[in-house]
Amino acid sequence: MEKYKEIEKTIITKYRKKIWARFLRSIQEFELIKDNDKIAVCISGGKDSFLMAKCFQELKLHGNDNFDVVYMVMDPGYNNTNREKIISNARLLNIPIQIFETNIFEAVEHIEDHPCYLCARMRRGYLYEKAKEFGCNKIALGHHFNDVIETVLMGMLYGAQFQTMMPKVKSTSHHGMELIRPMYYVREDDIINWRNYNDLDFLKCACKFTESYSKKEIESKRQEIKLLIKSLKETYNNIDINILRSTQNVNLDTIISYRKGDNFKNFLDDYE
Repeated sequence: MEKYKEIEKTIITKYRKKIWARFLRSIQEFELIKDNDKIAVCISGGKDSFLMAKCFQELKLHGNDNFDVVYMVMDPGYNNTNREKIISNARLLNIPIQIFETNIFEAVEHIEDHPCYLCARMRRGYLYEKAKEFGCNKIALGHHFNDVIETVLMGMLYGAQFQTMMPKVKSTSHHGMELIRPMYYVREDDIINWRNYNDLDFLKCACKFTESYSKKEIESKRQEIKLLIKSLKETYNNIDINILRSTQNVNLDTIISYRKGDNFKNFLDDYE
């Protein structure tokens, strides 16, 4: 059996409950895929997006076949080693990728204030534009369960706001386009276990800025939150699940104020 077929088999056998079932649950619960959708599956080169791409291939083979996909890779300015690693992994996994180049790394190279934020926004914009060129109406990103709960705590502790990473979002700047996150319920540990079990090696961080930054500078707020959640789970194992559930059980009667779109509501508005 060819290597890529062995890898595919592990998704629906050994990791059926922890990866495949949770991938399907996200799609079904949040209605991420509809008939006649054409989805740009965005591959960054890391473990999360490559696994997502394989799950989409399995879904095409064994599930709902009323949609189409394009496996899209954006090169924001990778060095040759990283670019070739993505290409070789796509070949190993039998994923027919479409690569396009941008100059994002060059554009943000001299930005001192929040370069990562600007880079992320530019990446999203390029992905939408290229997906539209391919005739797609959705882009799929590989954000997983841990990304979601970390975003909740980051917003609370560092941004003084309660928000989460939504399973799907309509684009406000690209009409008719939508972003979906089908890995929403898949845990990072299970992705790592799948990668290690199949002896795969993906990009960990291909950002050119990390090549010159010290280890202390690279440590991000997200890493701090990741370690915080890990320490909390040592005391209460369901802490991560409860963080996510808190975003699904918001009681507006116990919220001092909230905003929906441009409308702001304070509990004092109708207290009397």
